[in-house]
Amino acid sequence: MYFRLFDCWRLVAAILIMAYHFLFAAPYGAEAGTEFLHRLLPLLDMFFMISGFFITTRYGGELRDVADYRGFLRRRIARLYPLHVIVTLFFVAVALLAMIAGADNYPWRQELEAMPLHLLAIHALGTTDHLALNFVSWSVSAEIFCYAAFPLIIVAMRWKGLPGLGLLTLGWIAALEMASQWGVFPSGHWTTADTMGAYRAFADFCIGACIAGVVARRALDIRSHLPGLALLAGALAAMIWQLPTYLVLALLAFSLSATALAETARPNSTAALRFAMPVTRVSFGIYLWHPVMEFLFLTVIWTRWLEPAGIVDFYVFWLLPMAATLAVAMLSDRYLEKRFGALIAGPRPRPACEARLASA
Repeated sequence: MYFRLFDCWRLVAAILIMAYHFLFAAPYGAEAGTEFLHRLLPLLDMFFMISGFFITTRYGGELRDVADYRGFLRRRIARLYPLHVIVTLFFVAVALLAMIAGADNYPWRQELEAMPLHLLAIHALGTTDHLALNFVSWSVSAEIFCYAAFPLIIVAMRWKGLPGLGLLTLGWIAALEMASQWGVFPSGHWTTADTMGAYRAFADFCIGACIAGVVARRALDIRSHLPGLALLAGALAAMIWQLPTYLVLALLAFSLSATALAETARPNSTAALRFAMPVTRVSFGIYLWHPVMEFLFLTVIWTRWLEPAGIVDFYVFWLLPMAATLAVAMLSDRYLEKRFGALIAGPRPRPACEARLASA
């Protein structure tokens, strides 16, 4: 199965997040734009829901012992960690240059102090109370935490199936609500957490696992994509109108469920989107590379040279870092991430029949 609509939605979400961050450099219209796009930040929760759905669908029936879990964790870290390290080291280099140059306006000390947490990918577990260095990669730390905690989903699923997953999800969310009431989260509530975003992400990850259970059971016979698209539109409207976050999360979950049910019922229904798959597959790269392009094109080129000269409008120029982000993400996926990821993942185990042939 290729869930092409999910890949397209992740791409759009990554582009919107990139536009949100780029807008902070805009000389005019930034306040209205950032205010509008800030309302769409629950799309990050959709990222984690989709991830939970994919991981549970792919690995839910495969992890049976510690060796399986170790191999799973190694492969998943190999997917995320190389690009995370590359981007982190870029900002470490920037911080070192700022320190050498004595740039008091750049928080190089804070950036360098955050380096160990980032390289260990534990900066979304409450080890810090502020975002620094590779600031968007809190979600990488959160995703790796979800992989580490995936056995909880396996146990719940094998204990009671879909009801077990539901109980795990509700129990985790109830614990997050209590933590929010006790003032544990610096942002005030678990649904807006970033420096402690791992715990928020696992709630979304569990919701994605529940969606995988619903789809595996074919609990509803949905064959059209219209219900999923309508529910997604409702979720976006709820974000824009700032309706309660739980309503937004519910609409996102229902939308993903309806869409996955429709696509599994008619796998060829999204074949027309096949041409876009080389771009949609680099959503993660767009998400992680865009702060680098923001620094190079907006912090350096725009702020230092182009804006004072007044030779180009910001909203024309910002298309350049967007295009550069896409190009670099595609090149990175092809030439960097896979090669470094293969070093971490190690050789894939051969199928049993292949092993027998080799033995013979």
